[in-house]
Amino acid sequence: MTQEIPSTEPQLTGVRNFRDVGGLPTVDGRRVRHGVLFRSGHLAHATAEDAAFLASLGLHTVFDFRNAADQKLEGPDVSLSGVRNVNLPLSDPADGAEFWKMVRDGDLDQLRAILADGQGADRMITSYRMIVKERTSEHSQVLRALAEDSVPALMHCAAGKDRAGLSVAVTLLAVGVERDAIVEDYLKSNAKHRRYKVRRSGSSPDAYSPEVMELLSPLFDAREEYLAAAFDTVEETWGGVDAYLEQGLGLTPAHRERLRERLLD
Repeated sequence: MTQEIPSTEPQLTGVRNFRDVGGLPTVDGRRVRHGVLFRSGHLAHATAEDAAFLASLGLHTVFDFRNAADQKLEGPDVSLSGVRNVNLPLSDPADGAEFWKMVRDGDLDQLRAILADGQGADRMITSYRMIVKERTSEHSQVLRALAEDSVPALMHCAAGKDRAGLSVAVTLLAVGVERDAIVEDYLKSNAKHRRYKVRRSGSSPDAYSPEVMELLSPLFDAREEYLAAAFDTVEETWGGVDAYLEQGLGLTPAHRERLRERLLD
């Protein structure tokens, strides 16, 4: 690890990309409360010490946005006593299974065919747009749960960057966090100590080649253009955040006010 982790951030051994989103500013001068909303990569490889730390947070709910293929690859989350686990896949059940096999096997020809010449970034942008447009039911369920009783909460997917990143962003939009602050938090996933670790089969000499890593970089990066595509989709589809929350997610003013009470100082 070449980058120093701030002293306020726990150095978890088996959980990547963990952080508290507390402290982010809202457009009306408030701040997200510390200790109520966390984000991370998957919890499947958490050590006993990691699990003890997570248990100390007093979590009510862990939202796991991985699909069946992710869970088969990485395993189930570590069990935390007294914590409700909610699995809401934000990508199709079979999505990515064959792709990640290519990655682990270092299938260079196929990786070139689907990721070269900007295709990797395009794939990510398409995914972000799709999740915003097609996963309104899941995002509505998360926000309603947070408004009712599900805090403190931890949101995660595999890397804690894309599906969890979007879910955190939607939550922050709903309570009025400044757009630039949402982007800044999202981009923190690029720090070296936070990035997802790919477990490869090692059966191919190309598995760790610079070309493979270059082809994969758009998938492992948190890029502002990805989140911007999600925000643009909200504007293009619903005409703005308020309409998205009301029409797309079915949130009432009472839901939003309760969310603000739960999450903001």
